[in-house]
Amino acid sequence: MKKLLLVDDEERMLDLLALYLEPAGYACDKVTRGPEAIRYIQEETYDLILLDIMMPETDGWKVCRQIRKMSQVPVIMLTARTDKPDVVKGLKIGADDYISKPFDEKELLARIDAVLRRSNQNQNETIEKNGLKWDPVSFQVFCQNQPVSVTPKEFAMLGLFLQHPNQVFSREQLLTSIWGYEVETEDRTIDSHIRNVRDKLRNAGFPVDSHLQTVWGVGYKWVW
Repeated sequence: MKKLLLVDDEERMLDLLALYLEPAGYACDKVTRGPEAIRYIQEETYDLILLDIMMPETDGWKVCRQIRKMSQVPVIMLTARTDKPDVVKGLKIGADDYISKPFDEKELLARIDAVLRRSNQNQNETIEKNGLKWDPVSFQVFCQNQPVSVTPKEFAMLGLFLQHPNQVFSREQLLTSIWGYEVETEDRTIDSHIRNVRDKLRNAGFPVDSHLQTVWGVGYKWVW
């Protein structure tokens, strides 16, 4: 089940969105303020965010900018503003799509599906940067074109970091994403896998300590 974060200062709109989305198989968290949305994103993993622009205190543009500093999660902006400059501004700061209110239920679901499809395609793409290559097709990691031997869990963990640069993952999020919801695994398992990934990349000559960073009291993140 895909998990969505709905952000709108009108609770009636949040209820309407959930009414459309939950029967279509989406799990929805609802928040009414920008700072609250940022906190949720820091603590949870979402497949997509529906973000209203016109909110008090912190508007959707500011929230979108903050999201892009820590995550590449897909963002669809919802707004009553239809001026072209506003549309262009939203897309330039990192939104993946833009839907004007009032919207049609079928169009909303179709656009969400399209953005999620694009996101899933990107997750299956090879990532190559600074001499490090993560290849989901061959299920291999390379450093300076030399293979690095990793376990399936280490490969999945490295891929999660590389696909979401700058996003902080808690140990619980990593356990859920890689081991699954039902598994009984301790937090120190994550620390052990992180240590193994660091050792293997370091031994291969990659400056991993500059990229795979510990966020004390929270978890881990990858930065380029």
